[in-house]
Amino acid sequence: MATLKPKKNKIEDTVVGAYQKIEDTVVGTYQKIEDAVVGTYQKIEDKFVEKFLDVEEEIIEIPEEGDETDK
Repeated sequence: MATLKPKKNKIEDTVVGAYQKIEDTVVGTYQKIEDAVVGTYQKIEDKFVEKFLDVEEEIIEIPEEGDETDK
């Protein structure tokens, strides 16, 4: 029976190692996809802001009520 214990540990270590490699691959792949999605979203958002919301280029002054400039 003493000879079975090292084999059991070796098999267990192999299974744990294989699982860890699979988990690392899945997590790494997920991280790459997430980074790509976030990067793409950021580019889209930047273009949108640049095109539609760039406040520095256009400042629209709204005259106050009773101001002489609105006549």
